[in-house]
Amino acid sequence: MTRTVCIVHHSGFGHTARQAAAVADGVREVDHVECVELTVEDLTDADAHGWRTLDHATAIVFGSPTYMGSASAAMKRFMELTSERWLEQKWANKIAAGFTNSGSQNGDKQNVLFEFVTLAAQHGMVWVGLGLLPGNNSSGGSPADLNRLGSSLGAMAQSDIDQGPDDCPPESDLETARHLGRRVAQFAHGWSAP
Repeated sequence: MTRTVCIVHHSGFGHTARQAAAVADGVREVDHVECVELTVEDLTDADAHGWRTLDHATAIVFGSPTYMGSASAAMKRFMELTSERWLEQKWANKIAAGFTNSGSQNGDKQNVLFEFVTLAAQHGMVWVGLGLLPGNNSSGGSPADLNRLGSSLGAMAQSDIDQGPDDCPPESDLETARHLGRRVAQFAHGWSAP
């Protein structure tokens, strides 16, 4: 049986879109799991086909840039538009995960992942974290390590504000995003909702 993992994200300048593509690459590495990529712009109309795709998915991965320590306004609009589904608990027992990107090393990115965890909990979803130990946290570490930013809740990336999406996020952050995609797909492949 094929399972579907949806990635729904917003990207202001293309960096988070590049991270979303890496998550999708990871999902596609797992057999019998289909990946559907959606942007929040695809979901501004309540009758958009993407909503039905989300409703029937096994897992949904949320992604947003971190702006001023929070998810982007476009992502928050999407989150608010899910309230009709929340009221009916249409996404209950689905798998959820998340990723975010900002210009600085910290940038309060964890706040965005907390927003996603809260959204998932309100919908009755089951959160899947990154499942990696922190990288680059010892004298033997390097910026090339997986999970170099030390997240547990989801994939974090950092993109220099004076470089475009062709140059960043760095490969280690993209590989961390691929890891998250594979992990979510593996959970989705074996998922049996109660």
